[in-house]
Amino acid sequence: MDLIHLSDGDNRFRVRVLGRRMSGVLPLHDLLDAEVLIESGFVNGRLALSLFPKDLASWSKALDTLASGGDVCWTDDDRSPEIQIQALNEEHGTAAVRVEDAAGSGASVFLPLCLEEGWPNDQRRLLEQVRLEWPSEVQTSPGAYEWRR
Repeated sequence: MDLIHLSDGDNRFRVRVLGRRMSGVLPLHDLLDAEVLIESGFVNGRLALSLFPKDLASWSKALDTLASGGDVCWTDDDRSPEIQIQALNEEHGTAAVRVEDAAGSGASVFLPLCLEEGWPNDQRRLLEQVRLEWPSEVQTSPGAYEWRR
């Protein structure tokens, strides 16, 4: 299931959630395995990614920034590729994504995307679908967990 799907027909950037890291093993149950996928006529790439509940919360905040025309840097930590999204790249006159895999391959990819107006709202719907499919859990007492609503 896609958490992020940005495409203009020629270029595509996706973050696809594959599932829980260790289903049924608490507290690792909330960790999601995912992958970053980049597709264009010039380059195709795939990077593994792990998502914590805090990453989904920070993506929600990033969507607020993007919707207001700002730029974001998401998953900018030592364990993940850095994903930068520009609501409007002035040089290209379009939205743009830059993915840097500094901790792994050292490679980076810049991808301009001609997106439809309101695209952050589409991404918010994808985020909500991911949260419905894989809700996080909270510890209610030692050894007792329940699904967060």
